[in-house]
Amino acid sequence: MRSPYLHMKTLLILTAFATVLVNCRTSTTGLGEFAISLPSARIEAREIPTHREMQTGTKVVVLGTGTPIPDAHRAGPSIAVIHKGNSYLFDAGAGAVRQATIARYLYDIPSLYPSQICCVFLSHLHSDHTLDLSELAHTLWWRRRNPLLVWGPLGISRISSAITDMIAIDADFRINGLQPVANSEGFKIQDTTIEPGIILHRDDLQIEAFLANHGDISPAYSFKIVTDDISIVISGDTAFSDLIAEKSKGVDLLFHEVISRSGLERNSPAFQRYHNSVHTTSDELARLANVARPEKLILYHGLFYGTEEATVLDEIKELYDGEVILASDLDVFTGK
Repeated sequence: MRSPYLHMKTLLILTAFATVLVNCRTSTTGLGEFAISLPSARIEAREIPTHREMQTGTKVVVLGTGTPIPDAHRAGPSIAVIHKGNSYLFDAGAGAVRQATIARYLYDIPSLYPSQICCVFLSHLHSDHTLDLSELAHTLWWRRRNPLLVWGPLGISRISSAITDMIAIDADFRINGLQPVANSEGFKIQDTTIEPGIILHRDDLQIEAFLANHGDISPAYSFKIVTDDISIVISGDTAFSDLIAEKSKGVDLLFHEVISRSGLERNSPAFQRYHNSVHTTSDELARLANVARPEKLILYHGLFYGTEEATVLDEIKELYDGEVILASDLDVFTGK
C-alpha cells in the first residue's frame, strides 16, 4: 500500500510555513508549491544500521520518475529499496543524489544519506540512467566506510574505470594533501557485470536480474526484489516483454516504464518506430498487467509528449481494472 510516509510528506508541506528555523541548522527546499524544512549540510557517519532500522519494514522510495527530457518536476529515473538499514538503488538518473538527501531527512532514512548508500543496480547504460553514478560514488568519498558497489550490464567496468579516472586528480589532492582521509580507497567503484539470475542474496533479501527488451540496447535488465515482507519488479527501459509479465505475476509492486499511446502518435514516423521497439506503450502495458495482475502497477519513466500526464492513466484504465498509480518523485510505497 502507499505508506503513511506519503501522508507525512503532505503534512510537512502544508505546515512548512509554520516551521521555525533555528541557528541555521535547517534550510528550505522547494517541493511542489510550498517549501519544507530540512536540516542543512551535515556530516553523517554510522558503522552499522540501528536497531530501529533493522526492525523497520521494507519500503520503496521513488527518487526520480523522469526521462532524458529535462523536467522541472521529475528527476532522472532512480528507485531506492530500503531494507534492514541498507539502501539499494535501481538506476541513478540525474538528480538522484539530491533526491536521496531530501528523502533521508523527509522520511528519516539514514541509509539514504549519499555516502551511506551501499549498492546500485543499473538496468542499462543509457545516460539518463547513469548520470548521477559519479556523484553518488564520489560525494564525501573520503568518508565512505566502503566503496560503492555497482552492478550493471556489459560495459559497466568501462564506465566505472572512466569515472574513477575522472576523480583521480581530486583523490590525489585529498590523499596527499593536508585533509584527513578516512578511506583512501573510498573513491574507487567496485563493479560487477550482470548475468541473468540471482545477483545478490543477503539474509532474506534476494535480487534477481532478467533480460528486458530494450531494442538494440542489449543486454538490458529488469529486476525482481524479494524480501520477507514484499515482492517488487522494476522494469527498467523495455518494450512489451512476456518475461516481465511472467516474473511480475502476483507481485506487490510492479514499477514499469510507460509511453502514452496518444502522445506517441504526435511524433514523427521515425520516432514512432523507434519508441515502439524500445518502450512500452500504455495499451501494451495494460496487456502486460492483465497477465501479471500485480497488487499495484506503478508508472514511472513516463513519456507523455505533450499530452496531460493523467492521460496515460486513462489509457491504461480503459483496458485494465487493477490499481494503477502514476508515481511522483519522493513517493513512498510499502507492501500489503
